[in-house]
Amino acid sequence: MGSNQRLSLIDIGRPGDPAVFGEQVRTAAAEIIARYPAGEARSALLPMLHLVQSEQGYVSADGIAFCAELLELTKAQVAAVATFYTMYKRSPTGEYLVSVCTNTLCGLLGGDEIYRALSERLGVGMNETAGTPGAPGSITLEHAECLAACDYAPVVTVNYEFFDNQTPDSALELVGELQAGNRPLPTRGAPLCNFAEISRQIAGFVDRRPESVRAAATGAPTEAGVRLAQQLGQQAPSYPVSDRAGGPEHAGADAETKAADNTGKPDYTSSNDAPLNTVKSDPAAASPTGGQSERVDEE
Repeated sequence: MGSNQRLSLIDIGRPGDPAVFGEQVRTAAAEIIARYPAGEARSALLPMLHLVQSEQGYVSADGIAFCAELLELTKAQVAAVATFYTMYKRSPTGEYLVSVCTNTLCGLLGGDEIYRALSERLGVGMNETAGTPGAPGSITLEHAECLAACDYAPVVTVNYEFFDNQTPDSALELVGELQAGNRPLPTRGAPLCNFAEISRQIAGFVDRRPESVRAAATGAPTEAGVRLAQQLGQQAPSYPVSDRAGGPEHAGADAETKAADNTGKPDYTSSNDAPLNTVKSDPAAASPTGGQSERVDEE
């Protein structure tokens, strides 16, 4: 019977030792926690998991225990989150995480062939590592459900940086460069760094390399629709704003909206477009009958 990876993170026989993380990591953790309101430290769990992953190359039992201790959660609660999201790795990861999109569009345009070619070249399968994890040139391979770059399909990422419009041959060349100790420039985005460094950046610590700050995040396919709209003088209409949500400064906009439909009510295309009411922005919402019932009547 195979091992249960969820339970392995909270193994009773080895429950994890938060003391393995030194003062520097604890200082970084305190900085993360301070981003959230007092009493809401548990909200820091996602970046905290990326922080411990940046130290050990994956979310270990020690990392689970560390997050649980600082955020006053149970280890089971932390493990439940760590095993839900695929960006948290459950075993040591290579210097480079190579992700191949095999979702619908990328798959149809060659993503499956790219993954198969890399798997054969590296001699590994899903979430397996070629070489010594963390060592220079080591590569962990994974299927990616979607990399949100359909306009550049098929797409491969290395430590979440994009290599667009790939083919099996170009992907094999890319992996060969990584194994040789080189760092090819991504199609767009910041220059490559190792998996530990990108994990720390995702935890919220800024990559201050000058070349990263100057890097372009988009390309021509992404901007094509916006550029065409500009050429045609087209723009999407803005949402109308109710005077309840915005106060006196929005009264003019509301007057125009109400005049347009002659109903005296905001002309929302959908109830989901209407501004949300909160106790802070709408005192009427604080009363037992004011907020929700008033919103229903309005719709």
